Amino acid sequence: MAGGRLTTHVLDTARGKPAAGVTIALYRVSGNSHRKIAETVTNADGRTDAPMLAGETFSEGTYELVFHAGEYLRATGQAGEGVLFLDQIPIRFGVPDAGQHYHVPLLISPFAYSTYRGS
Repeated sequence: MAGGRLTTHVLDTARGKPAAGVTIALYRVSGNSHRKIAETVTNADGRTDAPMLAGETFSEGTYELVFHAGEYLRATGQAGEGVLFLDQIPIRFGVPDAGQHYHVPLLISPFAYSTYRGS
């Protein structure tokens, strides 16, 4: 069933504001295989300018969003150049019905993150 979409946004909980400039890669996962199918960067509102996937390109299956948080944390002065506790944050999730809207946000700080299925 076509018509669904995948969206995301990133909030910086340490600074209390949207996380602008975070690179996000989207992979289709099949067994041990990962195939990159999209990449974008968050805007000033911490959101993507368009859905990561929508309509006919969105199908049932397993996906993984990889948030490049380390680059963002360094750019905002929240992390140095050494090894980071959080660098790339992968979130793997399943899409059982491609006709629905799946919103997978990320809340980050230098030492913690959380996610949920949003609306």
